[in-house]
Amino acid sequence: MIAEVCEFIKKHELLTPDSTVIVGVSGGPDSLALLHFFWSIRQKWNITLIAAHVDHMFRGKQSEEDMNFVKHFCQTRGIICEAAQIDVPAFQRQHKLGVQEAARQCRYRFFGELMEKYKADYLALGHHGDDQVETILMRLVRGSTSKGYAGIPVKRPFHGGYIIRPFLAISRAHIDAYCEKHQITPRHDASNDKDDYTRNRFRHHVIPFLKKENPRLHERFQSYSEMAIEDELFLEELAEDAIKKVIKKQEDAIALKIKPFQAMPKPLQRRGIQLILNYLYKEIPSSLSSVHIHNLLAFLSRSHPSGRLDLPHGLKVVRSYDCCLLTFRKEKEDVSYAFKLDIPAVLPLPNNHVIISENWEHYPKELRGNDVFIIDPEAVRFPLRVRTRRAGDRMTLKGTKGTKKIKEIFIEAKIPLSERERWPIVEDGEGNILWVPKLKKSNFEATDVTKAHYIVLHYKEQ
Repeated sequence: MIAEVCEFIKKHELLTPDSTVIVGVSGGPDSLALLHFFWSIRQKWNITLIAAHVDHMFRGKQSEEDMNFVKHFCQTRGIICEAAQIDVPAFQRQHKLGVQEAARQCRYRFFGELMEKYKADYLALGHHGDDQVETILMRLVRGSTSKGYAGIPVKRPFHGGYIIRPFLAISRAHIDAYCEKHQITPRHDASNDKDDYTRNRFRHHVIPFLKKENPRLHERFQSYSEMAIEDELFLEELAEDAIKKVIKKQEDAIALKIKPFQAMPKPLQRRGIQLILNYLYKEIPSSLSSVHIHNLLAFLSRSHPSGRLDLPHGLKVVRSYDCCLLTFRKEKEDVSYAFKLDIPAVLPLPNNHVIISENWEHYPKELRGNDVFIIDPEAVRFPLRVRTRRAGDRMTLKGTKGTKKIKEIFIEAKIPLSERERWPIVEDGEGNILWVPKLKKSNFEATDVTKAHYIVLHYKEQ
């Protein structure tokens, strides 16, 4: 077993000499064997070893005895032991989480604190090959992300170092044999005997059946996991390049162009959605599953031009024409504004654009398009203002005598609802709408080229 683990460590570069290793220890056979393993190689690798134990306070006196057992195990071997009692049941109630998720969050938060305290290089955890099999099967049954189907990663970044799992190379039977050989008597958690948890049901009923077909089942699943992760990393790189071309990032939202997104291959679409969710959530909630991603892809494929989809933790997906906005913004958030437009000046706008105002001594014949507006100062009243739309807004379009509703201009241009609320409208001191940048100009734009003074407005992205 030791040879297999050492070979696995070498293959995946899980350990370097002269490093500090924190080992998560529950007191059960897996983590205790892992701690003993690192203790046995500490001099050869010249590592500083710390044991980390969390009493989740679910089992009263019994879990406290587990903590004291781990402390004693470490004391007899001269291992530094950091133990904490955390009221996970209270944390669970406060945050409305499941038992396993609440315990995981509290445990990893404690591990992170220790990584920073000791400036540790590695956090070693006792997940083994059978855990890998259980995890992959469970995720296949209940659904997961593309990366989730690959199972437990061998190594991943964590608080300035890495989480490593050297025992993924071996099975539970190997660990039991190791404990027996080295006379290690681990604590027994009775909750592992019950079929109350999904993992236990897989462990007691599914895994034994599969092992009859292949006793080295864990090796096959670990090989699959590593290949799946390699494939996933490659596809993620492709997805990252592709998704940059079809999204626009905002502080608390992402705008997605639907048609260009749907032109991407399906595997890149799925991973592109995952990249967007990673950006918005920072930490993906456990309640988010492959079902949500499937629903989101179906939502984008609908023929209806508008609609809304709700995702966990208040993330809203709002579709309008060929744009889809994913945001945590509250629906009643007031995003209206009204600014005085000085001349000359550069006016930054909340939609990541600017309006640049300049004085010109001749008519700028070379400037064309709806992103530029030319004003005869004698034809308008000052000050000029830039504001968001109001109910009933109308303007007289350039070259016509009639007026048109600003609302209709937005609809005809297929401007998404979320963008309409922040879109700038330029008016003069009497409230006449002069210009809706990039969309429409009014009859107030200067046409007389003989004047000695003009004001030129430019609308540009920041």
